[in-house]
Amino acid sequence: MIQPVFQLLPVRSAAALAIVATLAACGGPSRPRADAAAAQVTTIGVNSFLWRATLEAVSFAPLLQADANSGVVITDWYTDPQNPAERVKITVSILDQDLRADALRVAASRQIAQNGNWVDAPVQAATVQKLEDIILTRARDLRREALAS
Repeated sequence: MIQPVFQLLPVRSAAALAIVATLAACGGPSRPRADAAAAQVTTIGVNSFLWRATLEAVSFAPLLQADANSGVVITDWYTDPQNPAERVKITVSILDQDLRADALRVAASRQIAQNGNWVDAPVQAATVQKLEDIILTRARDLRREALAS
């Protein structure tokens, strides 16, 4: 005779609780905290420190796309109110689960207004490098804060 599902629930709950308790004991206090925070990969699929730092760094511009699973952040065109004849668009790709400089790729597009039309213009390499540095520095700060707590 098959038992009703509701009668099996206490047995399954007890088994699940035993498994969770066993797994919780595996970590133990002797595990180095630095290892646990090195990657900080959660359910988003990319390094959470790089992800949060990226969102903070591009928060001045409206977001067009932010996909935590693929690690891609794309802003919409942003025009500085003090320079309305120029606009920029930024794409950031997080390529790895580790907090490393080569796990980040930043690309920027720039346009200037000419005769009522937006025309592509070059972006200085130093601008892209500066944004990468800002993101990496903030990600490292976030990691340090996580280790300290």
